[in-house]
Amino acid sequence: MKTGLKITAFAAAVAATFGTAYGVGKGVDPIAAGEQKTAGHAEKGHAEKGRTQEAREGHAGHGASDTAAAVPGGLQISERGYTLDLRTRRIAAAGERTELSFAITKDDTGRKVTAYRTEHGKQLHLIVASRDLTVYRHLHPARAADGTWKTPVELPKAGGYRVFADFAPQAEKEGLTLGADLSVAGKYAPRELPAASRTADAGDGYKVRLGGDLGAGSASELTLSVAKNGRPVTDLQPYLGSYGHLVALRSGDLAYLHVHPNKGGPGPEVSFTATAPSNGTYRLFLDFKHNGTVRTAEFTVHAGQSAGDHSEGHGH
Repeated sequence: MKTGLKITAFAAAVAATFGTAYGVGKGVDPIAAGEQKTAGHAEKGHAEKGRTQEAREGHAGHGASDTAAAVPGGLQISERGYTLDLRTRRIAAAGERTELSFAITKDDTGRKVTAYRTEHGKQLHLIVASRDLTVYRHLHPARAADGTWKTPVELPKAGGYRVFADFAPQAEKEGLTLGADLSVAGKYAPRELPAASRTADAGDGYKVRLGGDLGAGSASELTLSVAKNGRPVTDLQPYLGSYGHLVALRSGDLAYLHVHPNKGGPGPEVSFTATAPSNGTYRLFLDFKHNGTVRTAEFTVHAGQSAGDHSEGHGH
């Protein structure tokens, strides 16, 4: 995924996407800063991969194209001549460990792409999320020599899912995010989106608190503070080159955004500066690593609402 607190972002037709991000904590870890430079990200500016012309001039976005300027990240199965060929379209049963198989093809020939730039330690990042945004998986598949990608996955409930492939072909200056639908057979019982909350339980005594508000149409600062058993965590570990990875999915259409800080750490706070394209509900997924384990904190936020509009309860 893209670091730099430069953001992988989506752009709606009415606005630019999430802006720059940065980490706050004790010192600067050379692993995070170094990897971002080798990945080809600018040290200044707002983000990686502008999706619109405005994005290339200072706002974040995934994949730039004048002809597709209004298309949010991850909503298209094909873009700029690349197609996400998801071979596994259906999983027989919830809770069943299954191998997802797919390829990235180029042009109308169906030729599989085999040359990718390595970004944050991986050539491709795969996100799988349920349509109701209550299930989230961040996976790193393995690629065979012929260009076929495979990864095991276990999804806990039936229903519709969206698969996002986030990658940068070696032949391209900018990366992109493609999306495809996946279904899990079985009795489907959709869940309500978890209520907005300032705190999220990441398991085993870990709690993450969200500070700040997500502004609509203007930059705003979000601060995520990690604690364990009530004590601040000051020794977060680099995970794929940075101290925090933030994915945001917009409720309703699942437009995709990925954010990484490029400096700061090792905790307890990781900060992001973001601009939502419009009022609405967004689901945030923060990946962080501590004591050798990667954990995810999940939040529901309403862009355009003030702090008083958010619940103080615990997130799901």
